[in-house]
Order: sequence, then C-alpha cells, then structure tokens
Amino acid sequence: MTSAQSSFSETDKQVDFARIAGIARAEAGLQIPQEKASMVFSRLAKRARRLGLPDIASYLAILDGPNGKDERRGLIEALTTNVTSFFREPHHFDLLSGKILPPLMDAAKRGERVRIWSAGCSTGAEPYTIAMCVLEACPEAAQLDIRILATDIDRDVLATAEKGAYAATLLKKVPPDIRKKHFSARSGDGNTLRASENLRALCTFRPLNLMTQWPMRGAFDIIFCRNVVIYFDAETQAALWPRFEALLKSGGHLFVGHSERVEGVPATELIPVGTTTYRKGSAHYSGSRERY
Repeated sequence: MTSAQSSFSETDKQVDFARIAGIARAEAGLQIPQEKASMVFSRLAKRARRLGLPDIASYLAILDGPNGKDERRGLIEALTTNVTSFFREPHHFDLLSGKILPPLMDAAKRGERVRIWSAGCSTGAEPYTIAMCVLEACPEAAQLDIRILATDIDRDVLATAEKGAYAATLLKKVPPDIRKKHFSARSGDGNTLRASENLRALCTFRPLNLMTQWPMRGAFDIIFCRNVVIYFDAETQAALWPRFEALLKSGGHLFVGHSERVEGVPATELIPVGTTTYRKGSAHYSGSRERY
C-alpha cells in the first residue's frame, strides 16, 4: 500500500467516524470522543456481519437508504454500553430503604399512588433492586398502587429485563436472605435465578430515547437516572435536568451516577441531600432541606 493510499484510508476513517459520532449525538445525545474510534468500528463491524453485510461502508450506506431511520436505532443499540449490577452504588439503596420509602409506603397503604422511574435501566438490575427494596419495606406492595417504570433505548436489553432471569453469579451482591426471598432457581437449572412474580408485577419495561418527547404525564416520587448522562455533553445534560425535575413531585428524589452532578441549570429546585442524591423542593414544600 502506498503512503497516499494509507493517508486516504485514514482520512476515510476519520470522515466515517465523524459521521457516526454525529448520528449518535443527534439520535441519542451520545458524545463519542475520537479515542473511542476503534471501539466504534469494532461494534459496527459486528453489526454489519449480523445484517449479512461485507463491511462498514456497506453498513453506512444503509443509513441513507429507505431503512435508514430504523437502522439508526440499531446503530445506537450497538454503540450503547450496558453495564449494570444489582445494588450498584449501595449508598443509594440504603438511603432509599432507610429514609425515602417508609413514608411513601405508608401513603400507598392509605390508597395513594406511588410511582418510580428507572431511566436507562439496561438489563433490569436497577429496577429489580428498587423493587426488592419496596417489597422489603412493604411486602404487600404488588397489590397496592405502586409501580416502577423502567426504560431504556436498547430493546434487546429490555427483552432480557422483562424475562427477569439472570445467571446466579450476577446476584452475588444481593444479600442471601433477600435473594432467597425474591429469586428462585429455574427447574433443573440452579445456575439461573428468576425474579419472583411480585418483583415482576411491580416493574413495567418500555423503550424510551431520552432525547425524544417523553410520553409520561403523571409525576414521579423517585427517579433513578444513574450513569446515563455521563455519555452526554454538558449542553445535553443541562437540558435534561429540568425535564426530570418537571416530572418529580415536590419532595420527590432524583438519584444520579457516582460521577454525575446536576449542573448548568440556572434555576432549579433540585437540592443536594446526599451523595449524588437530590430532592425537589419548592415554596410549597415544608420538608427539611438538610442533607440526610
């Protein structure tokens, strides 16, 4: 290969990467730095093979064709990193169980509505962990007006989440007594554990791209959006925080990831009350504004 050919090939890669990164940002708000180019091409090469295409150039051509809109969703799913675990960032669940859920469960027992949203739920570990905390606080929760909405942009991970079946090794962080209560081995398969009927009854899984219009109209008592906006640029993050805030009840809580902060919003009622935990205050909210 001549140096001219090598240079041309490298230029083509840069052009292709810029195009892919532009689509990822426009479609899903993802910010993909240049140093991730090898990872991007590797994942899209697998996607191309899955579609029976010979190379990435053929794959990119599809994005401009009649099926381009549908395949852009496939591109985003291929580029999305789905890392999750049960009881991830345990301080959040300590706070949830110790301070936040008890008054909400009391309200539910009085017939009130309780709603929780897990945004970017991946394969379901987060919403099922929330559901375990809810059931530990209120064993009859599945029979009350308590629901956990779990959303993700990737339909494949949602399909896994809906099944509620996991390798036993993935549940090692769940305390043994709680694991035994809420998960059971499949018949003849001790290596796979399935979420109980009560856990699954509390959770509803739906596809949602955070960059699009949100169909939810009712307010939430709790929103988890952890380790999601870290993949967005500062402008996109700043635009998302007010949208989450608008869907929170006064006194409701927002949990974000360990390296995320609610910043760049000129006027917000999201008050930090714990490690990467915010409560929505207002002129009409009389609760304490002290940190937990």
